[in-house]
Amino acid sequence: MNKPLEKSSSAEVGPMKMNIDGVEHTFDIDDPRLPEWVEAKVITAGGFPYEKKLKRKEYEESLEKLQIELVKMQTWMQATGARVMALFEGRDAAGKGGTIQRVRKYMNPRTARNVALPKPTEAEAGQWYFQRYVTHFPTRSEFVTFDRSWYNRGVVEPVMGFCTPEQHEQFLAEAPRFEQSIVMDGIHLFKFWLNIGRETQLKRFHDRRHSLLKHWKFSPMDIAGMAKWDDYTKMRDLMIERTHTDYAPWTIVRANDKRRARLAVMRRILVSVPYAGRDTEAIGAEDERIIGSGPDFLD
Repeated sequence: MNKPLEKSSSAEVGPMKMNIDGVEHTFDIDDPRLPEWVEAKVITAGGFPYEKKLKRKEYEESLEKLQIELVKMQTWMQATGARVMALFEGRDAAGKGGTIQRVRKYMNPRTARNVALPKPTEAEAGQWYFQRYVTHFPTRSEFVTFDRSWYNRGVVEPVMGFCTPEQHEQFLAEAPRFEQSIVMDGIHLFKFWLNIGRETQLKRFHDRRHSLLKHWKFSPMDIAGMAKWDDYTKMRDLMIERTHTDYAPWTIVRANDKRRARLAVMRRILVSVPYAGRDTEAIGAEDERIIGSGPDFLD
């Protein structure tokens, strides 16, 4: 007999009213049954250009080839001292952690590391905003990924009231100058925004809420975020418009299908870093329906 599911929070969330594309819906994350209106648009939500996920066999074949190329790239980095830094941003449940895990899976962890910072300490809160991130920047030959970054202040903090409007505006003004200094110092900088549709996010939240293995991922922040979709969208659009530059562009990845998104991220890194021995045939062509640059590629 199956044991009853332990929820990630002792308190039930209860039904929530939400307007999606002009239609009023009720969503109850505590109900183990996923509503049909969510299930029907898990992949196609938000104008995603495919109706089905990439087939597993095709995904796994491409994934292996790209991971081999990433290992080759790391070997070149170790020989040349090149530094690479990739920021991964997106709404909650956009697939940031899973993408990072696939990118780094076969890379040498001694020189390929991930940074996922908790909330600032009292000392960090009194520092220059960017200071605690700088300490984690790559040194010679390092590949560093950030699972969320200084762009917390671009979207999450203003939506949730964790910073003042003045702090938010100061961040939007400073971030491009800060990133220009990073690029001028020779670091290969990538900024990925993984973009998902609303029904896609609801399905992933629902899966977390009712999973014995992943329920810990569903947090009070996720609950709050479900009710603030439009606020997140407004801040996302403003952030990308203000901080998308020629030297540090935003790469937008349509991520309703995690398989296509992961491959797209890997390809973008591999075609952008000038490592020796690149196998362009193994990397393959970028899917322009999945990956693009800047505000124009958003929904």
